[in-house]
Amino acid sequence: MNATIEAGPLTGELDAPSSKSEAHRLLVCAAFAPGLTDVSCATSSDDIEATASCLEALGARIARTRGGFRVRPVPGASATDNLPEARRGALLDCGESGSTLRFLLPVVAALGCDARLTGRGRLPERPLSPLYEELEAHGARLSGQGSLPLSVGGRLEPGRFFLPGDVSSQFVTGLLLAAPLLRAPVEVVVAEPVESAPYIDITVSALRTFGVEVSEGGALTDGGRPARSYVVCAPGGYVTPGEVSVGGDWSNAAFWLAAGAIGEEGVAVRGLDLASAQGDRQILAALALLGARVLRRPGGAACERERLRGRELDVSSCPDLVPPLAAVAAVAEGTTRVRGAARLRIKESDRLETVSAAICALGGRARAVDDGLVIEGVPELAGGTVDAANDHRIAMMASILASRCSGPVTVLGAECVAKSYPAFFEDLAALGGIVRKER
Repeated sequence: MNATIEAGPLTGELDAPSSKSEAHRLLVCAAFAPGLTDVSCATSSDDIEATASCLEALGARIARTRGGFRVRPVPGASATDNLPEARRGALLDCGESGSTLRFLLPVVAALGCDARLTGRGRLPERPLSPLYEELEAHGARLSGQGSLPLSVGGRLEPGRFFLPGDVSSQFVTGLLLAAPLLRAPVEVVVAEPVESAPYIDITVSALRTFGVEVSEGGALTDGGRPARSYVVCAPGGYVTPGEVSVGGDWSNAAFWLAAGAIGEEGVAVRGLDLASAQGDRQILAALALLGARVLRRPGGAACERERLRGRELDVSSCPDLVPPLAAVAAVAEGTTRVRGAARLRIKESDRLETVSAAICALGGRARAVDDGLVIEGVPELAGGTVDAANDHRIAMMASILASRCSGPVTVLGAECVAKSYPAFFEDLAALGGIVRKER
């Protein structure tokens, strides 16, 4: 599907979609917590559905309800120990979700159920090292990297796991989610500096919600480097709280707040927790740094345009904010330099290259550098055609930039927004965007 967005202002108020990051983690916890768990989740997406389907393949029963999900866990091996006994030989289709694959790989290894994990798009290309080697060192048997399906045999053993801090935080999350299934102490040591640390915080919060004790502190790697230590001690495994709620998604709300920053009358987003563990709530501070007027409200936030100026932005703890921030930088005075974003090269696209290509295709000035972007702002963009490169965040970035173009913007492959935000174009229209879809 291609989408053409006519040039014109965006303004109004929307509800934030549900957080994909929180939903993944809460569904995994619920699938292994004896008893029924109702997960309140106002919206879903392809990635969330991929995680739910994989958990169903392992034996959980997950009903889609009007308010979210009702989760009946993987059955226990006995009435006394409640150790999950996952379905053996299951094939888990992760779709294009890197989170699903990286979270469930250690979980499957901990279950010892000889499962296979598959997926499509760029997912087979996305690296699994050094998680792969740590799993093998602790008893898992894995088929070769670089292709899917990935076969997982053996059973993961508890102990001490080491990971560098400059790789995906999803590796840390996967080990932490697997730890309660081992019923013995597990320590995950992550070398400093730890990038994307807020995503680990979301995981710790989810574990504690399900009765799992997590101790955090300082440590040293085997080489004597400073590190963070996460110790999980859960002899009783997961414990359901009965009901949990998925918060609003700061990652996707960031596009609407950015649209407010470059628009004429501002945009407000409801359903956001200003104290959320989600690191992408840093969008408010980043937009303020670029010169936008940021309004914090109970249960939400709003953003309005003022004099936008280029700045130095370190996004090492919030790399998913690069596309909406790049949209603002594209029409700000002066030059914006984005650094700490090298890991974006292994997302759904090489996101540094596709962000810069999209801005240039619309008449802006941007170039990718080793770990970031250099964007020279212009007063107005011309419009044009952007290839979304099967990357949901590129499609959304190009779409909101139509509000600062003199001509229409056509997004090729716009259906990719369903990965995280299926209702994106409907919400764009609710803010006054004129959208024409063509198949």
